[in-house]
Amino acid sequence: MKSLFLFTLTFFLTLTFQLNAQSIYIHAGQLIDGVSDSPRENVTVIVENGQIRAIQNGFQTPDDGSQVLDLEDHTLMPGWIDLHVHLENETSPTRYLDTYRLNDADIAFQSAVYAERTLRAGFTTVRDLGGSGVNIALRNAINKGYTLGPRVITVGKSIATTGGHADPTNGWKDELMGRPGPKEGVVNGPFEAREAVRQRYKNGADHIKITSTGGVLSVAKSGQNPQFLNDELAAIVETAKDYEMHVAAHAHGEEGMLRAVDAGVLTIEHGTYMSERVMDRMIEKGAYYVPTISAGNFVAEKAQIDGYYPAIVVPKAIAIGPQITSTFAKAYAYGVPIAFGTDAGVFPHGENAKEFGYMVEAGMPAMEVIQSATSIAAKVLGLDSEIGQISLGYAADLVAVPGNPLDTMEVMERPSFVMKGGEIIIEP
Repeated sequence: MKSLFLFTLTFFLTLTFQLNAQSIYIHAGQLIDGVSDSPRENVTVIVENGQIRAIQNGFQTPDDGSQVLDLEDHTLMPGWIDLHVHLENETSPTRYLDTYRLNDADIAFQSAVYAERTLRAGFTTVRDLGGSGVNIALRNAINKGYTLGPRVITVGKSIATTGGHADPTNGWKDELMGRPGPKEGVVNGPFEAREAVRQRYKNGADHIKITSTGGVLSVAKSGQNPQFLNDELAAIVETAKDYEMHVAAHAHGEEGMLRAVDAGVLTIEHGTYMSERVMDRMIEKGAYYVPTISAGNFVAEKAQIDGYYPAIVVPKAIAIGPQITSTFAKAYAYGVPIAFGTDAGVFPHGENAKEFGYMVEAGMPAMEVIQSATSIAAKVLGLDSEIGQISLGYAADLVAVPGNPLDTMEVMERPSFVMKGGEIIIEP
């Protein structure tokens, strides 16, 4: 009886393994691998156990009954990576009141909706650059399969100085304002800066985000003044390095950018008033520029609607928003390393792919734009041996669009196929 049980168990385990190991053959009319400067035509990508097992010329036919996906009229690419999103919330005229209305549970449920929307838009990996910390629980829930979404790399709560762009109590009445500290991501001096980094690590964050200058949407006057001193920045970057974290720096003004780059941050987000001095320093230090043109365009447009933003935000949105496109064009021409990021949440989630078109319109060739959202973005995350390209052994994170994005980037807004880790999210 025991031997029969063991035989039956072995049979079912073997059968389960064989079913799980069944391959998926993807026939791609055009393939952009995320690394090469030229696409390939009529290629079969074979996926097995969540990874890319083979890439073969021509349309291969399986002889074992494996699934075949017909994308012969489509362009297949690595899943896209957005290095700047905020999955916990989304733009609306009530955004500032939501701070007082929504519980963590409310934020968690809505963030799950935004995460799925982002994945279905073709973005299989994102870097969440700041929320309340619910984004850490969201990442964990996605990893465990509790909810559907992209791979989330998160900073948890951003770090600011008192009154800085990520001080959560800006604009509050005195009785509510209090004195937020390192636990809440507000620091003054290098000691507190180190404590805040360690608290982020303790909370489960993957990396660190600082607001090295003022910002557009914070309820504070300046959108570009420097907000950290050099010793504070040095303490943050040094401590983050000890915990194998990189540092992303929100920055609009020149001086705040210079200080952040000199301290060793990996990415400059927005970079609105980036000068040639900053560009030279970024090239020298190997820092990346994440432009977020989509957010700039959106806030400039919504600032024209009475009551959409608080009055103190409106002049900043009108001045800073439209500037990002021209800054991006200059930075690209100058040779600054550029990686893809949108600031989704400042505009509606799921519209991230509009950034592709904005970057091309500003002068970056289409293939380089795609690489900025695939292999280059993966390198920024330190995941360039796992995601960001269609190569043997890489995760089967794939997205396809109808037609040829090298002719028109508009097709990037209409993905016809999405796969994450070998799981089909949108079937052609």
